[in-house]
Amino acid sequence: MICMVIKVSKYLKRLIDKTLVQELEAFGAVLLTGPKWCGKTTTAKQLARSALFMQDPDKRESYLRTAELQPSALLIGDKPRLIDEWQMAPQLWDAVRFDIDKQGTEGLYILTGSTTVDEERIEHSGAGRISRIMMRTMSLYESEDSNGSISLKELFENPSEINGVSSKTITDVAKLVVRGGWPNSIGKKEEITRRQIAGYCDVITKSEIKTIDGVQRDEEKTKAVLRSFSRHISTQTPNSTILKDILSNNESLHKNTLDAYITALKKLYIIEDLSAWSPKLRSKTTIRTSDTRHFIDPAIAAYYLGATSRDLIYDPETFSFLFESMVIRDLRVYSQSLEGTVYHYKDKDGLEADAVIHLNDGRWGAIEVKLGAKWIDEGAKNLLALKSKIDNNQMPLPSFLAVITASEFAYKREDGVLVVPLCCLKD
Repeated sequence: MICMVIKVSKYLKRLIDKTLVQELEAFGAVLLTGPKWCGKTTTAKQLARSALFMQDPDKRESYLRTAELQPSALLIGDKPRLIDEWQMAPQLWDAVRFDIDKQGTEGLYILTGSTTVDEERIEHSGAGRISRIMMRTMSLYESEDSNGSISLKELFENPSEINGVSSKTITDVAKLVVRGGWPNSIGKKEEITRRQIAGYCDVITKSEIKTIDGVQRDEEKTKAVLRSFSRHISTQTPNSTILKDILSNNESLHKNTLDAYITALKKLYIIEDLSAWSPKLRSKTTIRTSDTRHFIDPAIAAYYLGATSRDLIYDPETFSFLFESMVIRDLRVYSQSLEGTVYHYKDKDGLEADAVIHLNDGRWGAIEVKLGAKWIDEGAKNLLALKSKIDNNQMPLPSFLAVITASEFAYKREDGVLVVPLCCLKD
């Protein structure tokens, strides 16, 4: 007889926890969105005093009927009340908004959802009443794989002081890339996490892609799109090239169909491209506006490329693209708590910065991502060239310039550029 012991995982604190508390103090409800299994429900349950789980198989049909006839009945319960996967019954949105107006107070509801909802299916936007927060998979600091010795906030406020040593080897970093940041994957062996990611991708391609908006999309075409995106991760590849790539692999797909599939995958929080930054420049240099291709988590790309951590060690080019995507994921998580947005920069001269973090108060920092130490000089050169192009009469100097690496030591170069190991970084 085989006896399997199931361990109950502790709750790993998320950076969004504080934001959720703050938003509940300011708004009647908070909508927490993001990819499936990223921890939305678990995080919301830490604050909720009652809950409605729309996907409960024993009660789902009853809930849906009630939502049609008397949605307010589903709102009864101690507050804040969690309504999980609310988009299954869009009527609940207007019911929540109406109850907020009626109660005239804050902190009443937490809504969670793994897909975006067609705004035409709800009568009111909820503006001023319902705050919206995006939740992603876990950063390395949240999963306790970064020691957090270097704070992104401190880089903006005091970049002259930087100290940190990462204990992670390049093999460790490769394992972190293919593992991903889903809470249930933390601490598990690679062969287990690979099965989990396969299950996640199966749910997306076999089920979610078909139910998000009622359009019956093809599973194999969805996989073809995801495979092509994976081959072009961390690049500014246009849809036309993605289409050619798919067609070259004996898949049939029309341009409009590809566009529709990409839109659907964005609604499912699978694809999250990185927008271009448009600063004020000294000259009339043309800025490229193409997005950089990214998934919500680099492990999706690793899975569709069939890449294990061992494969990445022997394929540094692929490893570097996936590492960059992991850095972007983490920067997005860290920047969110600083009320910042992550962009990329590229101009017609070919000068680029993999990431630019722009805070709401106008401060900004530019980042190049380099897997190994031998590329640090190249990254620093790019960052200094970007700094020299900025018109400082119209916008401030960068708070910092940094090369994020998978290497061991953090330090400040003689040219002022910081070198930061990803596994030392936190918000």
